[in-house]
Amino acid sequence: MERVGFIGLGIMGLPMAMHIARAGYPLTAYNRTRSKAEPLRSLGVYIANSPREVAERSDVVIAMVTDGPDVEQILFGEDGVVKGARPGMVFIDMGTNSPEHARSFAERLSRYGVEFLDAPVTGGQKGAIEGTLTIMVGGKYEVFKRVEPILKTMGKTIVYIGDVGAGQLMKLLNQVVVAVNMVALVEVMALARKAGVDEEKLFQVLSSGAANSFTVQYYMPKIMKNDLEPGFRASHLKKDLRYALEQASRLSAPLPATALALQLYNALEAMGIGEKGTHALIKLYEKISGIEK
Repeated sequence: MERVGFIGLGIMGLPMAMHIARAGYPLTAYNRTRSKAEPLRSLGVYIANSPREVAERSDVVIAMVTDGPDVEQILFGEDGVVKGARPGMVFIDMGTNSPEHARSFAERLSRYGVEFLDAPVTGGQKGAIEGTLTIMVGGKYEVFKRVEPILKTMGKTIVYIGDVGAGQLMKLLNQVVVAVNMVALVEVMALARKAGVDEEKLFQVLSSGAANSFTVQYYMPKIMKNDLEPGFRASHLKKDLRYALEQASRLSAPLPATALALQLYNALEAMGIGEKGTHALIKLYEKISGIEK
């Protein structure tokens, strides 16, 4: 079995790492806040003191961190992965950033003989806990096939997209749909509240007809209960939309709905609740609609 390293044990990373450990892979984990790694000890996971130590003990290193600069620090910072890397090791970036970051990381890691895959995920905390994530992979096909069994411990749908950067591009396309769906849902709920519509009946209709979606099924009940805890943070979606619009600008592709969604999430973050879930957008609509909830 490949020895696996996992860096980044947040609301997504911790359950993903647990699936790898439970599948029997020798696992080394690292998190900047060490206490977040403690739940893995009972599974026999070695808790490392640095990304360098993770690399020294691993054949495949996975990172699940927020953004490109975070991956940069993990890889090339003091006591970074490259300090403990050796030729033949594979580094998999499972966070979301940009195709440009992916291509840069791949090129720089190749100087150390390290292979790179970008493999962002969708499915949120629920998918991470249940092991049902969809994983989009960019990079060399033979490297993808080598690590595919590891990816299958975390995800139900594993899709090889193409060359390095293709996984990140696919994730950004996914995030556009996620964001626009959420805007549609919170707009409808704000209108329904102003009109005095029964929300249970609204959910019954939306979840059983042409308007049905994961957003309706998973997030609408949370909004109805005023449960704003994140399955995916609003601030992270804002970052993803920014990357998507950068791609659109390069290709002269107009994305007016995406641009509006980004502005709405900017406003939400200005309200001080960007660390809540993406569905916290309802709070912005309540504010601008004069809804007391």
